[in-house]
Amino acid sequence: MGMTTQLVNGVQDQYSDGKAAQVWNLYIGGKKRTGEYKENMVKLLKEHDVQNVLDAACGTGVDSVMLLEAGFTVKSVDASDKMLKYAYKLRWQRHKNNPVYDDWEIGEGDWLDLENCEDTIAHPEHGYDAVLCIGNSFAHLPDFAGDNSLHKLAISNFHKMLKPGGILIIDHRNYDYIIKHGALPNCSSKLYYQGDRIHKIKTSVLTVDTQATMVTLDYEIDITGIPFGKDQSMREKPDGRIIPVSNFRLSYYPHRLANFSAMLAEEFGEGVEHQILSDFQKDPPVDYIPSYYVHVLKKQ
Repeated sequence: MGMTTQLVNGVQDQYSDGKAAQVWNLYIGGKKRTGEYKENMVKLLKEHDVQNVLDAACGTGVDSVMLLEAGFTVKSVDASDKMLKYAYKLRWQRHKNNPVYDDWEIGEGDWLDLENCEDTIAHPEHGYDAVLCIGNSFAHLPDFAGDNSLHKLAISNFHKMLKPGGILIIDHRNYDYIIKHGALPNCSSKLYYQGDRIHKIKTSVLTVDTQATMVTLDYEIDITGIPFGKDQSMREKPDGRIIPVSNFRLSYYPHRLANFSAMLAEEFGEGVEHQILSDFQKDPPVDYIPSYYVHVLKKQ
């Protein structure tokens, strides 16, 4: 999700120039995005008897399409209009051959005021079976006050969107590892994204008064076969091939696992059923280093 300046003073849509959105669509799209990832997500939703879903960080619509075609009822929001244009395009292209797309509601949505998407999204009267905020999207929301107040408000709004017994599925990168090592863990880069399009990801950690306050990822994405005009650089692969790459930068608030878990528990209430998965694994090997932590919480 890319936040927009209209949502909160000083919060900018990191996809607003359209360039990152275009490359991001290439990066996450296609069957390699929806293989193992689709299997894990669909299984998780079915385990909780989910039928209707709010994709609260739909981006280009890849996950929403995946879930629609798996038989779920999906409504999709994102705060970046540049990302949403790909979702609208997908809906237009696919509705001709599949009637499920006729009922797919898409609109701009602000996590800090989710109830007021009614001009484009009609929320179900009794709430959603599931709200999804996936793909490290939540980390786009900064912490201006230094007290996680915006994060807590957004989580509270996710909670309000759920019916009793509904689930929130929200994730974040393994920022504990990133802060400690100054680099991304390597083990499951292809679970969410097309690893074969990644040429390089440079990681930077900003520390203020000994506290990590921002992680910046500089992406170089292989755009071979994609017409990008002059907006590209040339790089050499280890096998000697010369490839065109597109560069873009995204910045994130580095959520530590313990603090993020505590925030979720605070907003969902004492005794909440809260499951933490390591790259969707319930019982990973002892020495496994996850790339993502996936939190599943049930509204009481």
